[in-house]
Amino acid sequence: MALIVQKYGGSSVGDAEAIKRVAQRIVAQKKAGYDVVVVVSAMGDTTDELFDLAEQVSPLPPGREMDMLVTAGERISMALVAMAIGNLGYEARSFTGSQAGVITTASHGNAKIIDVTPGRIQEALDEGSICIVAGFQGVSQDSKDITTLGRGGSDTTAVALAAALDADACEIYSDVDGVFTADPRIVPSARRIPTVTYEEMLELAACGTKILHLRCVEYARRYNIPLHVRSSFSQKPGTWVVAQVEESQDMEQPIISGVAHDRSEAKITVVGVPDQVGQASAIFSALSDAEINIDMIVQNVSAASTARTDISFTVPGAYGQQALAALKKVQEKVGFESLRYDDQVGKVSLVGAGMRSYPGVTARFFEAVAGSGTNIEMISTSEIRISVIVEQDQIDAAVAAAHSEFQLDADQIEAVVYGGTGR
Repeated sequence: MALIVQKYGGSSVGDAEAIKRVAQRIVAQKKAGYDVVVVVSAMGDTTDELFDLAEQVSPLPPGREMDMLVTAGERISMALVAMAIGNLGYEARSFTGSQAGVITTASHGNAKIIDVTPGRIQEALDEGSICIVAGFQGVSQDSKDITTLGRGGSDTTAVALAAALDADACEIYSDVDGVFTADPRIVPSARRIPTVTYEEMLELAACGTKILHLRCVEYARRYNIPLHVRSSFSQKPGTWVVAQVEESQDMEQPIISGVAHDRSEAKITVVGVPDQVGQASAIFSALSDAEINIDMIVQNVSAASTARTDISFTVPGAYGQQALAALKKVQEKVGFESLRYDDQVGKVSLVGAGMRSYPGVTARFFEAVAGSGTNIEMISTSEIRISVIVEQDQIDAAVAAAHSEFQLDADQIEAVVYGGTGR
């Protein structure tokens, strides 16, 4: 019997009525002859509310206890969804991440999946049950403590289970009808992308498209799991994320897949770095030791009079202060003069596999951004992506201008946000 893994985001299970609607969709797949495993997020804004509550109790709560707290949201969802399915006459069993066999590293708040041993899930499937799994969580291989996979981690839970169970597909349900050429909240004329490659989706996710968790796409590519991104609020066809687009479709594929943006960036400039061998290595080793990811990097030409240079880079805004603290620890060793910090910036990115064979894309992108009155502070490129850092209040204008320049607008408005978060 074919197996489908489904994941439902917080807005899809936001209240009792939404949970009943999701249960009906799950049962419909079971009636169609599929085995079904479902991964659920916490209801609505439950996770945010739990984080806020923790901050009221303790300014610096321990990571272990935070994971114990926030995983409660998914446990509530899984039990309620199982109850709703039972009310429709079908057997459903709920499982926490650890019960489902999701084994992770010991890094609280941002653990990585090491292995999935879904013995209990397979046993329940063999007995005809629908399995409901709490997303976003697992159990540490070393400490046996509950861990979480980072925000958006339920996507990764779903794909990891799909790989472990050899599922035919993994359906990711949220409150939008698929992957769009831009955020429909900024560009109402954004067009749904019927099919996109893992490669392009990885770039879109890394550049701020919130519809899929980056690690989920990486996992899907590694194990060649087809992803079907859909809305739980409609029956529209959604977007398929696959290894490659069929040749018949490829001829119709546009040069550009979409325009992504990210408001959560922060820019750090290390001022007056001695122009000597190994100094950049010392700076970025300090950040690596603090487990901080670096995005874009720009180094100025060394000033001849001082033999010093400036190095600017971006980090996730949530880790900005942590990055500053790590750099201050090595200031004396490296010998740089000072640090500058700016968290009022954002990233706008143009993504498309067609860039490889079409010259002039970069020039058109920069002209469009400039035409919107937006100043570019940093630039980064890959084979299929161009990213720029701009002031935060100029992001919307830059996104809309680039989207229009590459004729990505739909003939009629089709991007509907049913919930409010996209997740």
